[in-house]
Amino acid sequence: MSNILRASVDAASPHTSPPTRLPLLDVLRGAAILGTLMTNVWIFATPGSEWAFLQGAATADPLGEPAEALFRFLADGKFLALLTILFGVGLAIQYDSAARRGTPWPRGYRPRALFLLAEGTLHFVLVFGFDVLMGYAVTALLVARLLTRSERVRRAVLWTSVSLHVALMSLITLALPASDSASDEASVSAETVDLYAHGSWLDQVAFRLENAISLRLEPVISFGLLVFLFLLGVHLHRTGVFTATERGRQLRSRMAVRGLGLGIPFNAALTLGGEEFFFLGRYVAAPVVALGYIGLIGVVLDRGWLPTPLTNGLSSVGRTALSCYVLQNLLCMLACYGLGLGLAERLADEGPWWVMTLWAAVCALLVTASTLWLRRFSQGPLESAQRWALRR
Repeated sequence: MSNILRASVDAASPHTSPPTRLPLLDVLRGAAILGTLMTNVWIFATPGSEWAFLQGAATADPLGEPAEALFRFLADGKFLALLTILFGVGLAIQYDSAARRGTPWPRGYRPRALFLLAEGTLHFVLVFGFDVLMGYAVTALLVARLLTRSERVRRAVLWTSVSLHVALMSLITLALPASDSASDEASVSAETVDLYAHGSWLDQVAFRLENAISLRLEPVISFGLLVFLFLLGVHLHRTGVFTATERGRQLRSRMAVRGLGLGIPFNAALTLGGEEFFFLGRYVAAPVVALGYIGLIGVVLDRGWLPTPLTNGLSSVGRTALSCYVLQNLLCMLACYGLGLGLAERLADEGPWWVMTLWAAVCALLVTASTLWLRRFSQGPLESAQRWALRR
Protein backbone atom coordinates (compact mmCIF):
# COMPACT_ATOMS: atom_id res chain seq x y z
CA MET A 1 0.00 0.00 0.00
CA SER A 2 2.82 2.40 0.82
CA ASN A 3 4.24 2.21 -2.72
CA ILE A 4 0.84 2.82 -4.26
CA LEU A 5 -0.03 5.75 -2.01
CA ARG A 6 3.40 7.35 -2.17
CA ALA A 7 2.59 8.45 -5.73
CA SER A 8 -0.26 10.60 -4.42
CA VAL A 9 1.39 11.78 -1.21
CA ASP A 10 4.62 12.83 -2.96
CA ALA A 11 2.81 14.50 -5.86
CA ALA A 12 3.98 17.85 -4.54
CA SER A 13 6.40 19.18 -1.96
CA PRO A 14 4.84 20.40 1.29
CA HIS A 15 4.03 24.08 1.61
CA THR A 16 1.45 26.21 3.33
CA SER A 17 -1.78 26.12 1.34
CA PRO A 18 -3.19 29.40 0.01
CA PRO A 19 -6.10 30.90 1.92
CA THR A 20 -8.55 30.47 -0.97
CA ARG A 21 -10.34 27.15 -0.71
CA LEU A 22 -12.98 25.44 -2.77
CA PRO A 23 -16.40 24.44 -1.42
CA LEU A 24 -14.92 21.02 -2.23
CA LEU A 25 -14.36 20.20 1.44
CA ASP A 26 -18.05 20.53 2.34
CA VAL A 27 -19.07 18.50 -0.71
CA LEU A 28 -16.52 15.80 0.16
CA ARG A 29 -17.78 15.67 3.76
CA GLY A 30 -21.34 15.32 2.53
CA ALA A 31 -20.37 12.54 0.13
CA ALA A 32 -18.41 10.79 2.90
CA ILE A 33 -21.35 10.90 5.33
CA LEU A 34 -23.85 9.55 2.77
CA GLY A 35 -21.24 7.08 1.52
CA THR A 36 -20.59 5.56 4.94
CA LEU A 37 -24.33 4.92 5.13
CA MET A 38 -24.00 2.83 1.94
CA THR A 39 -22.09 0.35 4.09
CA ASN A 40 -23.84 0.79 7.44
CA VAL A 41 -27.35 0.40 6.02
CA TRP A 42 -26.61 -3.29 5.30
CA ILE A 43 -25.59 -3.82 8.91
CA PHE A 44 -28.88 -2.39 10.17
CA ALA A 45 -30.82 -4.41 7.59
CA THR A 46 -29.25 -7.77 8.44
CA PRO A 47 -30.93 -9.92 11.13
CA GLY A 48 -28.63 -9.71 14.11
CA SER A 49 -27.31 -6.31 12.97
CA GLU A 50 -23.98 -5.36 14.53
CA TRP A 51 -23.29 -8.84 15.88
CA ALA A 52 -24.09 -10.38 12.50
CA PHE A 53 -21.43 -8.19 10.92
CA LEU A 54 -18.82 -9.42 13.39
CA GLN A 55 -19.82 -13.00 12.56
CA GLY A 56 -19.51 -12.34 8.83
CA ALA A 57 -23.23 -12.65 8.11
CA ALA A 58 -23.59 -9.04 6.91
CA THR A 59 -20.75 -9.08 4.38
CA ALA A 60 -21.42 -8.99 0.65
CA ASP A 61 -21.19 -11.94 -1.73
CA PRO A 62 -19.27 -10.65 -4.80
CA LEU A 63 -20.92 -13.33 -6.91
CA GLY A 64 -24.43 -12.64 -5.62
CA GLU A 65 -26.97 -10.05 -6.76
CA PRO A 66 -24.97 -7.81 -9.18
CA ALA A 67 -26.62 -4.56 -8.10
CA GLU A 68 -25.99 -5.25 -4.42
CA ALA A 69 -22.42 -6.41 -5.05
CA LEU A 70 -21.60 -3.25 -7.01
CA PHE A 71 -23.37 -0.99 -4.50
CA ARG A 72 -21.43 -2.44 -1.61
CA PHE A 73 -18.13 -2.62 -3.48
CA LEU A 74 -18.25 1.10 -4.32
CA ALA A 75 -18.73 1.97 -0.64
CA ASP A 76 -17.09 -0.59 1.64
CA GLY A 77 -14.17 1.07 3.40
CA LYS A 78 -13.80 3.82 0.77
CA PHE A 79 -16.03 6.49 2.27
CA LEU A 80 -14.90 5.63 5.79
CA ALA A 81 -11.31 6.26 4.66
CA LEU A 82 -12.46 9.45 2.94
CA LEU A 83 -14.15 10.65 6.12
CA THR A 84 -11.00 9.86 8.11
CA ILE A 85 -8.81 11.85 5.71
CA LEU A 86 -11.20 14.78 6.01
CA PHE A 87 -10.94 14.68 9.81
CA GLY A 88 -7.19 15.09 9.34
CA VAL A 89 -7.82 18.03 7.01
CA GLY A 90 -10.13 19.58 9.59
CA LEU A 91 -7.52 19.13 12.29
CA ALA A 92 -4.92 20.93 10.14
CA ILE A 93 -7.35 23.80 9.50
CA GLN A 94 -8.02 24.14 13.24
CA TYR A 95 -4.27 24.14 13.92
CA ASP A 96 -3.77 26.94 11.39
CA SER A 97 -6.63 28.89 12.94
CA ALA A 98 -5.20 28.45 16.44
CA ALA A 99 -1.81 29.65 15.22
CA ARG A 100 -3.34 32.81 13.76
CA ARG A 101 -5.19 33.52 17.02
CA GLY A 102 -2.25 32.64 19.22
CA THR A 103 -4.20 29.86 20.98
CA PRO A 104 -1.99 27.30 22.77
CA TRP A 105 -1.76 24.00 20.84
CA PRO A 106 -2.59 21.22 21.45
CA ARG A 107 -3.82 22.33 24.87
CA GLY A 108 -6.52 24.49 23.30
CA TYR A 109 -7.71 21.60 21.14
CA ARG A 110 -7.99 18.92 23.84
CA PRO A 111 -11.46 19.96 25.11
CA ARG A 112 -12.84 19.59 21.58
CA ALA A 113 -11.35 16.12 21.18
CA LEU A 114 -12.57 15.01 24.60
CA PHE A 115 -16.05 16.34 23.84
CA LEU A 116 -16.01 14.34 20.58
CA LEU A 117 -15.00 11.26 22.56
CA ALA A 118 -17.99 11.80 24.87
CA GLU A 119 -20.33 12.25 21.89
CA GLY A 120 -18.98 9.10 20.30
CA THR A 121 -19.41 7.13 23.51
CA LEU A 122 -23.05 8.18 23.78
CA HIS A 123 -23.59 7.35 20.10
CA PHE A 124 -22.04 3.91 20.60
CA VAL A 125 -24.08 3.09 23.70
CA LEU A 126 -27.41 4.52 22.60
CA VAL A 127 -27.50 4.04 18.82
CA PHE A 128 -24.80 2.13 16.93
CA GLY A 129 -22.06 -0.25 17.96
CA PHE A 130 -19.71 0.73 15.12
CA ASP A 131 -19.36 4.41 15.99
CA VAL A 132 -16.32 6.14 14.40
CA LEU A 133 -16.20 9.25 16.59
CA MET A 134 -14.49 7.57 19.54
CA GLY A 135 -11.61 6.35 17.40
CA TYR A 136 -11.31 9.73 15.69
CA ALA A 137 -11.15 11.53 19.03
CA VAL A 138 -8.33 9.35 20.35
CA THR A 139 -6.40 9.60 17.07
CA ALA A 140 -6.88 13.37 16.98
CA LEU A 141 -5.29 13.73 20.41
CA LEU A 142 -2.13 12.03 19.12
CA VAL A 143 -2.00 13.74 15.72
CA ALA A 144 -2.70 17.16 17.26
CA ARG A 145 0.57 16.88 19.14
CA LEU A 146 2.39 15.75 15.99
CA LEU A 147 1.34 18.97 14.26
CA THR A 148 3.75 20.84 16.51
CA ARG A 149 6.64 18.65 15.34
CA SER A 150 8.69 18.92 12.18
CA GLU A 151 7.60 17.70 8.77
CA ARG A 152 10.33 15.06 8.97
CA VAL A 153 8.86 13.62 12.18
CA ARG A 154 5.33 13.58 10.75
CA ARG A 155 6.50 11.79 7.61
CA ALA A 156 8.33 9.21 9.70
CA VAL A 157 5.21 8.55 11.78
CA LEU A 158 3.03 8.50 8.64
CA TRP A 159 5.04 5.82 6.83
CA THR A 160 5.76 3.83 9.98
CA SER A 161 2.08 3.67 10.93
CA VAL A 162 0.92 2.58 7.48
CA SER A 163 3.71 -0.02 7.21
CA LEU A 164 2.78 -1.54 10.56
CA HIS A 165 -0.89 -1.44 9.58
CA VAL A 166 -0.32 -3.27 6.28
CA ALA A 167 1.82 -5.85 8.08
CA LEU A 168 -0.94 -6.44 10.65
CA MET A 169 -3.64 -6.77 7.99
CA SER A 170 -1.42 -9.22 6.09
CA LEU A 171 -0.88 -11.33 9.21
CA ILE A 172 -4.62 -11.39 9.93
CA THR A 173 -5.28 -12.44 6.33
CA LEU A 174 -2.75 -15.25 6.53
CA ALA A 175 -4.32 -16.45 9.79
CA LEU A 176 -7.90 -16.46 8.50
CA PRO A 177 -7.85 -19.72 6.44
CA ALA A 178 -6.39 -21.66 9.40
CA SER A 179 -8.98 -20.13 11.70
CA ASP A 180 -11.81 -21.03 9.32
CA SER A 181 -10.65 -24.62 8.94
CA ALA A 182 -10.31 -25.06 12.67
CA SER A 183 -13.84 -24.01 13.51
CA ASP A 184 -17.34 -24.51 12.27
CA GLU A 185 -18.91 -21.88 10.06
CA ALA A 186 -19.87 -18.88 12.19
CA SER A 187 -23.54 -18.16 12.61
CA VAL A 188 -25.62 -15.60 14.44
CA SER A 189 -27.51 -16.98 17.41
CA ALA A 190 -31.29 -16.91 17.42
CA GLU A 191 -31.15 -14.92 20.66
CA THR A 192 -29.16 -12.14 19.01
CA VAL A 193 -31.47 -12.02 16.00
CA ASP A 194 -34.45 -11.85 18.35
CA LEU A 195 -32.79 -9.05 20.34
CA TYR A 196 -32.78 -6.70 17.36
CA ALA A 197 -36.09 -7.94 15.95
CA HIS A 198 -38.15 -7.82 19.16
CA GLY A 199 -35.97 -6.59 22.01
CA SER A 200 -36.37 -3.19 23.64
CA TRP A 201 -33.99 -0.28 23.20
CA LEU A 202 -32.68 -0.82 26.73
CA ASP A 203 -32.00 -4.49 25.91
CA GLN A 204 -29.89 -3.38 22.95
CA VAL A 205 -28.05 -0.80 25.03
CA ALA A 206 -27.24 -3.51 27.58
CA PHE A 207 -26.03 -5.83 24.80
CA ARG A 208 -23.65 -3.21 23.43
CA LEU A 209 -22.26 -2.55 26.89
CA GLU A 210 -21.79 -6.27 27.57
CA ASN A 211 -19.98 -6.74 24.25
CA ALA A 212 -18.20 -3.39 24.12
CA ILE A 213 -14.73 -4.92 23.68
CA SER A 214 -15.76 -6.93 20.60
CA LEU A 215 -17.76 -4.08 19.09
CA ARG A 216 -14.85 -1.65 19.60
CA LEU A 217 -12.20 -3.85 17.95
CA GLU A 218 -12.22 -2.07 14.56
CA PRO A 219 -10.64 1.22 15.69
CA VAL A 220 -8.11 -0.77 17.72
CA ILE A 221 -6.86 -3.01 14.91
CA SER A 222 -7.01 -0.13 12.40
CA PHE A 223 -5.37 2.48 14.64
CA GLY A 224 -2.27 2.57 12.44
CA LEU A 225 -4.50 3.32 9.46
CA LEU A 226 -6.32 6.07 11.37
CA VAL A 227 -3.03 7.78 12.24
CA PHE A 228 -1.84 7.46 8.64
CA LEU A 229 -5.04 8.85 7.13
CA PHE A 230 -5.16 11.74 9.59
CA LEU A 231 -1.58 12.69 8.73
CA LEU A 232 -2.31 12.17 5.04
CA GLY A 233 -5.21 14.62 5.35
CA VAL A 234 -2.86 17.14 6.97
CA HIS A 235 -0.37 16.67 4.13
CA LEU A 236 -2.98 17.01 1.39
CA HIS A 237 -4.26 20.22 2.98
CA ARG A 238 -0.78 21.71 3.14
CA THR A 239 0.13 20.73 -0.42
CA GLY A 240 -2.88 22.67 -1.70
CA VAL A 241 -5.07 19.79 -2.91
CA PHE A 242 -8.25 21.58 -1.78
CA THR A 243 -7.40 25.06 -3.10
CA ALA A 244 -8.96 26.88 -6.06
CA THR A 245 -5.66 27.12 -7.90
CA GLU A 246 -4.18 25.56 -11.01
CA ARG A 247 -1.87 23.55 -8.78
CA GLY A 248 -4.86 22.26 -6.82
CA ARG A 249 -6.65 21.24 -10.01
CA GLN A 250 -3.58 19.39 -11.26
CA LEU A 251 -3.20 17.53 -7.97
CA ARG A 252 -6.85 16.52 -7.94
CA SER A 253 -6.63 15.20 -11.51
CA ARG A 254 -3.51 13.23 -10.61
CA MET A 255 -5.19 11.75 -7.53
CA ALA A 256 -8.25 10.71 -9.55
CA VAL A 257 -6.18 8.88 -12.16
CA ARG A 258 -3.79 7.17 -9.75
CA GLY A 259 -6.24 6.46 -6.94
CA LEU A 260 -8.92 4.95 -9.15
CA GLY A 261 -6.57 3.42 -11.72
CA LEU A 262 -4.59 1.55 -9.09
CA GLY A 263 -7.15 1.19 -6.31
CA ILE A 264 -10.21 -0.17 -8.14
CA PRO A 265 -8.47 -3.15 -9.80
CA PHE A 266 -6.56 -3.88 -6.58
CA ASN A 267 -9.73 -3.76 -4.48
CA ALA A 268 -11.73 -5.75 -7.07
CA ALA A 269 -9.15 -8.55 -7.12
CA LEU A 270 -9.21 -8.81 -3.34
CA THR A 271 -13.02 -8.76 -3.26
CA LEU A 272 -13.26 -11.54 -5.84
CA GLY A 273 -10.68 -13.49 -3.84
CA GLY A 274 -13.27 -14.15 -1.15
CA GLU A 275 -13.89 -13.41 2.52
CA GLU A 276 -10.35 -14.32 3.53
CA PHE A 277 -9.17 -11.12 1.82
CA PHE A 278 -11.73 -8.93 3.60
CA PHE A 279 -9.17 -7.14 5.80
CA LEU A 280 -6.82 -6.34 2.93
CA GLY A 281 -9.73 -5.12 0.82
CA ARG A 282 -11.42 -2.90 3.43
CA TYR A 283 -8.37 -1.61 5.27
CA VAL A 284 -5.61 -1.55 2.63
CA ALA A 285 -7.05 -1.29 -0.89
CA ALA A 286 -10.13 0.81 -0.06
CA PRO A 287 -8.12 3.82 1.22
CA VAL A 288 -6.33 3.95 -2.14
CA VAL A 289 -9.71 4.21 -3.86
CA ALA A 290 -10.69 6.93 -1.36
CA LEU A 291 -7.85 9.07 -2.69
CA GLY A 292 -9.27 8.55 -6.15
CA TYR A 293 -12.71 9.60 -4.92
CA ILE A 294 -11.26 12.86 -3.59
CA GLY A 295 -9.65 13.55 -6.93
CA LEU A 296 -12.70 12.51 -8.95
CA ILE A 297 -15.16 14.64 -6.97
CA GLY A 298 -12.70 17.54 -7.22
CA VAL A 299 -12.40 17.16 -11.00
CA VAL A 300 -16.18 16.97 -11.39
CA LEU A 301 -16.59 20.18 -9.38
CA ASP A 302 -13.72 21.91 -11.21
CA ARG A 303 -15.37 21.26 -14.57
CA GLY A 304 -18.89 22.14 -13.44
CA TRP A 305 -20.25 18.67 -14.15
CA LEU A 306 -22.06 18.30 -10.82
CA PRO A 307 -25.61 19.74 -10.93
CA THR A 308 -26.03 22.74 -8.65
CA PRO A 309 -28.84 21.19 -6.56
CA LEU A 310 -26.69 18.11 -5.89
CA THR A 311 -23.66 20.28 -5.05
CA ASN A 312 -25.72 22.37 -2.64
CA GLY A 313 -27.31 19.28 -1.08
CA LEU A 314 -23.99 17.55 -0.46
CA SER A 315 -22.53 20.80 0.86
CA SER A 316 -25.41 21.16 3.33
CA VAL A 317 -24.85 17.62 4.62
CA GLY A 318 -21.13 18.36 4.85
CA ARG A 319 -21.69 21.52 6.87
CA THR A 320 -23.83 19.53 9.33
CA ALA A 321 -21.75 16.35 9.09
CA LEU A 322 -21.78 15.40 12.78
CA SER A 323 -25.54 15.85 13.09
CA CYS A 324 -26.21 13.97 9.84
CA TYR A 325 -23.91 11.11 10.81
CA VAL A 326 -25.74 10.49 14.07
CA LEU A 327 -29.18 11.11 12.55
CA GLN A 328 -28.71 8.65 9.69
CA ASN A 329 -27.84 5.86 12.11
CA LEU A 330 -30.76 6.77 14.36
CA LEU A 331 -33.15 6.70 11.39
CA CYS A 332 -31.86 3.30 10.25
CA MET A 333 -32.18 1.94 13.78
CA LEU A 334 -35.82 3.06 13.92
CA ALA A 335 -36.52 1.72 10.43
CA CYS A 336 -34.87 -1.70 10.76
CA TYR A 337 -35.09 -2.79 14.39
CA GLY A 338 -38.16 -4.15 16.12
CA LEU A 339 -38.35 -1.11 18.40
CA GLY A 340 -39.35 0.81 15.26
CA LEU A 341 -40.70 -0.41 11.92
CA GLY A 342 -38.90 -3.76 12.10
CA LEU A 343 -38.06 -3.81 8.38
CA ALA A 344 -35.06 -6.10 8.83
CA GLU A 345 -37.35 -8.92 9.90
CA ARG A 346 -40.40 -8.06 7.79
CA LEU A 347 -38.41 -7.71 4.53
CA ALA A 348 -35.69 -10.29 5.22
CA ASP A 349 -36.68 -12.37 2.17
CA GLU A 350 -37.41 -9.51 -0.22
CA GLY A 351 -33.95 -9.15 -1.73
CA PRO A 352 -31.53 -6.20 -1.64
CA TRP A 353 -33.62 -3.53 -3.33
CA TRP A 354 -35.48 -2.42 -0.22
CA VAL A 355 -32.13 -1.80 1.53
CA MET A 356 -30.89 0.41 -1.31
CA THR A 357 -34.25 2.19 -1.33
CA LEU A 358 -33.91 2.81 2.41
CA TRP A 359 -30.46 4.30 1.82
CA ALA A 360 -31.81 6.61 -0.88
CA ALA A 361 -34.73 7.68 1.32
CA VAL A 362 -32.49 8.48 4.29
CA CYS A 363 -30.09 10.40 2.02
CA ALA A 364 -32.97 12.46 0.60
CA LEU A 365 -34.21 13.21 4.10
CA LEU A 366 -30.74 14.28 5.28
CA VAL A 367 -30.20 16.55 2.28
CA THR A 368 -33.61 18.16 2.71
CA ALA A 369 -33.36 18.53 6.48
CA SER A 370 -29.83 19.95 6.45
CA THR A 371 -30.68 22.41 3.68
CA LEU A 372 -33.75 23.68 5.52
CA TRP A 373 -31.89 23.84 8.83
CA LEU A 374 -29.06 25.94 7.39
CA ARG A 375 -31.53 28.50 6.09
CA ARG A 376 -32.11 29.52 9.70
CA PHE A 377 -28.95 28.43 11.51
CA SER A 378 -25.25 28.57 10.69
CA GLN A 379 -24.44 25.11 12.11
CA GLY A 380 -26.10 21.77 12.65
CA PRO A 381 -27.76 21.05 16.01
CA LEU A 382 -24.98 18.82 17.37
CA GLU A 383 -22.32 21.18 16.04
CA SER A 384 -24.08 24.07 17.82
CA ALA A 385 -24.34 22.06 21.04
CA GLN A 386 -20.62 21.29 20.88
CA ARG A 387 -19.75 24.93 20.28
CA TRP A 388 -21.99 26.05 23.18
CA ALA A 389 -20.54 23.48 25.57
CA LEU A 390 -16.93 24.33 24.73
CA ARG A 391 -17.50 28.04 25.22
CA ARG A 392 -18.79 27.62 28.75
